Amino acid sequence: MKNSESIEGYLQLEDDLRRYRKALNQALEIMLDQEISLYPIFILHQQELEMGVPVIEAGENTGLWSVHASSLEEFVTKNLLHQEKLEEFKKLYKEHNHHLCIFVLSELGAQFIFYPREEEIYKSYGSLN
Repeated sequence: MKNSESIEGYLQLEDDLRRYRKALNQALEIMLDQEISLYPIFILHQQELEMGVPVIEAGENTGLWSVHASSLEEFVTKNLLHQEKLEEFKKLYKEHNHHLCIFVLSELGAQFIFYPREEEIYKSYGSLN
């Protein structure tokens, strides 16, 4: 894959995430309220996926990425996150408590990102605003 194609892919991902933010925040709140997991993880993908629960299906009106809701527990059960990395991951997760934890599966591989739950541009930063 060319560098320009990967940049274009990330820009599309950012665009879709911005569009999905409200739905993902609602799904996160439901998962926390119903005590499904203290560590919800959203999986963004563009292929078939046998994991998690579908939240958003890619399409003309939604975007290029499908989203499934999963959890840290499912990642451990399916050996996607090894037991010895569990405490390190939990610490990292808690450090990003105002973010959505997203696991992106793409042709570039798989990676975790923490995406802000709100538009950062509107966030107050102490005495600066």
